[in-house]
Amino acid sequence: MNIDTLFNIDPYSLCKNKKSEFLDDYLLDLTRHHYMKSRHYRRMLDALNLDINEKIPYTELPFLPVRLFKMYDLASVEKKDIVKTMTSSGTSGQQVSKIFLDKETSLRQTKALVRIVSKFIGSVRSPMIILDSVSVLKNRNMFSARGAGILGFSMFGTKKIYALDDNMELDIEALNSFVEEHKESRIFIFGFTFMIYKHFIKELQNRKINLDLSNATLIHGGGWKKLQSQSISSKEFKDSLYGLTGLSSVYDYYGMVEQTGSICMECEYGHLHTSVFSDVIIRRPNDFSLASIGEKGIIQIVSVLPRSYPGHSLLTEDEGILLGEDDCQCGRLGKYFRVVGRLQNAEIRGCSDTYAD
Repeated sequence: MNIDTLFNIDPYSLCKNKKSEFLDDYLLDLTRHHYMKSRHYRRMLDALNLDINEKIPYTELPFLPVRLFKMYDLASVEKKDIVKTMTSSGTSGQQVSKIFLDKETSLRQTKALVRIVSKFIGSVRSPMIILDSVSVLKNRNMFSARGAGILGFSMFGTKKIYALDDNMELDIEALNSFVEEHKESRIFIFGFTFMIYKHFIKELQNRKINLDLSNATLIHGGGWKKLQSQSISSKEFKDSLYGLTGLSSVYDYYGMVEQTGSICMECEYGHLHTSVFSDVIIRRPNDFSLASIGEKGIIQIVSVLPRSYPGHSLLTEDEGILLGEDDCQCGRLGKYFRVVGRLQNAEIRGCSDTYAD
């Protein structure tokens, strides 16, 4: 199997043995590619005395702490081949990650995102509500992971409306008109978690307004830290949306700018799922050994998409629990997990959390 095959199959169709066999071969080849193309990456692997000519299972390949992308310009392509530079969200004074994309990697990310999200909202584009302000695409200080998220998910929308004005106020009149115009259609909604709660849910509650979005599907992501600090659970978030709008089709996702495209979507049972484009590994913090199912540890994500930068195996700053593999009630194959929270003393970095600060 090669990577082109992945774009032509169901993103949740590979069982454990087939997926592991593919990842063992492909991620080793990708490691060798980045070793040859990236000076910084090669020096790090040499410091580990790694023999890249050996056959190494993907779970034993070196991983990079995600924060390294804030400290170094890690690229595996020539400057002339870089078509886009992505930056992570960061609060004032924080360094931001820089991710260098060539045409091939950018196209891979787009194709993977389409394959994954289409399994949840279908392949037909829909009228789209973006629970954000259009100014996020104009302000270069804001245009980073947040702007990229909006642009990426906008592929699934036809006619679009930004629900917030430039002052981040909910434009309820425009929103009502849009909902009425498309009441016979399925509407797609996208936004970042904390912003949805603050500028949409709270505003509807404060103004005692109800909208009929029972025909809509919402995809949201970008960090739970601020909501958790206010003791707002995922269930309360969804219950509030349902009570105010009748919206019952709500999916969270887990992703990061360092591995754009290979997001982990939440299924109907509240589990985050890896696709054929990625895998999750939970590591014990004391020695980085593999944690067992049900055991809390540090989340590592591997992705087959990055060729222009060595982001194929990254240790995040999040804690999570592996819940199982190939046996979720939703029927999707692959590992599924949940995120517990940020590692203690780790920087706040989610789009929503950054905005909240």
